[in-house]
Amino acid sequence: MTGAKKTLNLETDPITLTEELVDIASPSHHEKDIADAIEAALKQVDGVEVWRFNNNVLARTQRGLGQRVILAGHMDTVPIADNVPSHRAQDKDGQDTLFGCGSVDMKSGLAVYLHAFAVCANDPALKRDITLVAYEGEEVASEFNGLGHIQEQHPEWLEGEVALLGEPSGGIIEAGCQGSIRIKVIAEGVRAHSARSWLGINAMHRLAPVLTRIIDYQPRGVDIDGCEYREGLNVVHVESGVATNTIPDEAWMFVNFRFAPDRSIDEAITHVLDVLNLEDDEGVSYEVDDAVPGALPGLSRPAAAELVAATGGKFRAKYGWTDVSRFSATGIPAVNFGPGDPSFAHKRDEQCPVWMITEVASTLINWLR
Repeated sequence: MTGAKKTLNLETDPITLTEELVDIASPSHHEKDIADAIEAALKQVDGVEVWRFNNNVLARTQRGLGQRVILAGHMDTVPIADNVPSHRAQDKDGQDTLFGCGSVDMKSGLAVYLHAFAVCANDPALKRDITLVAYEGEEVASEFNGLGHIQEQHPEWLEGEVALLGEPSGGIIEAGCQGSIRIKVIAEGVRAHSARSWLGINAMHRLAPVLTRIIDYQPRGVDIDGCEYREGLNVVHVESGVATNTIPDEAWMFVNFRFAPDRSIDEAITHVLDVLNLEDDEGVSYEVDDAVPGALPGLSRPAAAELVAATGGKFRAKYGWTDVSRFSATGIPAVNFGPGDPSFAHKRDEQCPVWMITEVASTLINWLR
């Protein structure tokens, strides 16, 4: 179904719940229907608080268990690509697989978290109180990110000892995340006809020394809590040119630095500028276009260490940026833990093996208990 009202049973098999969530189309900025369905379902769980803020839905237990874990997942997807509703079929390896927009990123993870919250909320064996956060606007610009809005306006709802984000991680803990900086390097020259090039100054040529420094750069690897983070400095976009017979008077490029979470944003920016070394490059300037911090893994914290043990000791560093950074910035260790191969995220043939949904749900419930 796409857009019609849907009644969800959070205690059903998480595979079925994933199918039902996928079938509620929810591309970014269109999360109302899925938020309505999740809110109504959470209100059926006895003894928990449920709260709605825009198209963000939060629920929490209040059993006085001394510690609290946060389970967070976004409800939005990239635009539909003729891949809703969902369907079950075998993948190329013959595995029973769920196909559909959001099946990986991240409605399977959200389904697992909703299911675990519902079945554990009143379980006598529950070890820690739980806060469940289903939020909007993750797949678009950060100004629309529902988790960020909650953090800014209602931070008391995001207090806890450890946070889990249901991003696809292949059922393995991906701890922390890298930070990311995007710097725009701009060169100015003098336009001229290419037949009389000595009358001009080629702006693109002025970027050549900077490109050479980036090419020669040797990124570092760093081990934090047993996770190896590998940094990278790369040109990701270049623009220049006026006409095929004209010396360009402007050229610019985006340089992206993915950095390990032991660096602050300021330290990372300083490092990049040291590498670019623009001071002696005539006509070349820069501006910081975007910067987001990394997140330390925090696997040495007791709650996180128990989760690692529950998953058989398997974990690795997260190389991309995710919303775990928002938790880390407030001192809460956070990990990515969800079903699905992230390489299928956003694809037309987005897919998740159903066994992985079952396995992640089982591991999570056992850990919560």
